[in-house]
Amino acid sequence: MLSLSNILINVPITLIALTGHELAHAWVSSRQGDPTPRYEGRLTLNPLAHLDPVGTLLMIFTGFGWARPVGVNPMYYKDRKKGMALTAIAGPIANFIMAFAGILLGTILLILGSIIGWSGSVMSMINMIFYIFAYRNLCFMVFNLIPIPPLDGSKVLGLFIPNRTYYNILQYERYAIILIMLLSLSGAFDMIIGSGVNVFYSIIEKAVTAIVSLIV
Repeated sequence: MLSLSNILINVPITLIALTGHELAHAWVSSRQGDPTPRYEGRLTLNPLAHLDPVGTLLMIFTGFGWARPVGVNPMYYKDRKKGMALTAIAGPIANFIMAFAGILLGTILLILGSIIGWSGSVMSMINMIFYIFAYRNLCFMVFNLIPIPPLDGSKVLGLFIPNRTYYNILQYERYAIILIMLLSLSGAFDMIIGSGVNVFYSIIEKAVTAIVSLIV
């Protein structure tokens, strides 16, 4: 059970992770000529434009969830499957970038804190906040890369399967979301997401360590 202090930390972190993810979808679709995200008000940093109540609560309390899907119209893309894949992968990439930035900034602040002489409680708080920030973003990234519609991974998978199979799969999106919710609540995704997060967190830590060693 999350404490009140953890909830107060998790809520803004979750809002940032969800907003960055959905804004990336909207921006990439718009860059491919689709006016739909702009018409629907999704090209914004306002988290209220992107929230899905159930997905947001799951993200806060379980570490993975979803936001309100960005409306796109693939008919504006030069290549529909490629355009959908690019738009889909933009969200997870945004979460990866935010996780990387969080770990890098947190590491730099901890180094500065040790030099300046910040108290142990301040250092512990900084470490916790940036760890949760990176962890939440990586959970959201890995979860959305699972190739089950309507998750982003299913759109990316579309690049590697025949068109007929791909469009048949997309027809079952409305039913698959129920399956995803049940699997999420049951903990069936825990091992997949946990393993994926550990791999990407380790990669980022090594990259940040290399970058910091060049600076310090």
